[in-house]
Amino acid sequence: MSTTASRLEARPKVKVQRTGKPGYNQRLLALLHLTPGMAGFFIFIVVPLIASLVISLYNWPLYGEREFVGVQNYVQLLSGADPVFFTVLRNTAIFAIGYTVANLIICTAIAVWLHSLPEWGGFFRILFFIPVVTPMVANALIWRLMLQDNGLVNTLLAGVGIQGPSWLGDGSWALISLIMMSLWQGIGYNIVVLAAGLNNINPSVMEAAKIEGTTAWSRFWRVTVPMLSPSLFFASIMTVIGGFKVFTQPYMLTRGGPGDSTNTIVLYLYRAGFSYDRLGFASSMAWVLFVIIMIFTALQFIGQKKWVSYDA
Repeated sequence: MSTTASRLEARPKVKVQRTGKPGYNQRLLALLHLTPGMAGFFIFIVVPLIASLVISLYNWPLYGEREFVGVQNYVQLLSGADPVFFTVLRNTAIFAIGYTVANLIICTAIAVWLHSLPEWGGFFRILFFIPVVTPMVANALIWRLMLQDNGLVNTLLAGVGIQGPSWLGDGSWALISLIMMSLWQGIGYNIVVLAAGLNNINPSVMEAAKIEGTTAWSRFWRVTVPMLSPSLFFASIMTVIGGFKVFTQPYMLTRGGPGDSTNTIVLYLYRAGFSYDRLGFASSMAWVLFVIIMIFTALQFIGQKKWVSYDA
């Protein structure tokens, strides 16, 4: 017994280092790891934001003298002195809202359908996601050929006795054409997001609802939608932001026409800066768009308290 005790006393004592506040070396190492990302954020995000705000206060051409005009660019936009701005604002709002509503309805229906196909669901999700990763310009060019007056779409419609409209030449159909093309391009992303949300639903909850004798439609509204609401909320936020920033579709399909029926804020902003040589006016338009997106996002965050359930 004494021999064992003497051996234990003879063992060297191990010093246990207490984990408290990080030391100087740890803080320095963390700073070194954060520096590249923070430098990129500062150079490519913060500096351009500040520069665009400054430029918006000037009459700033690409070449030549710059004149400080204060908030005159904003006054011209919001007072109606520029007749085109409210037209493009209306077009952008119609596109963003129509695209978001159609996107969420279609994506939810497809995601629920694919969730009921455990064997083929993954394969079909990949098929739907392929347009998301293909170049937008190439897709727009293909859709432009398809939607011409004698294109594939009208040819197929004529085959069943329907006279197709002038999809890109009629102002009442051109914006609908942009929404159709954008849906084909973008639904794959939200399908994957909603599929992930459906996979997180506890199967026992659905089984309990079936045992109670509820119909499939009732289970969808009372069980699936509440438990899927966080994913739907995220998808709605990202889709609205993307809808307000639409540029490539109108630029490649219609050039904003006919007239200004498909002219959007970002397309008009691009032309104001690089076609009309009005960088200050374009920068002020960008900040107005930023405020509009922030307002819509804030309203969505306020409204989500009424319909998004994080406890489901």
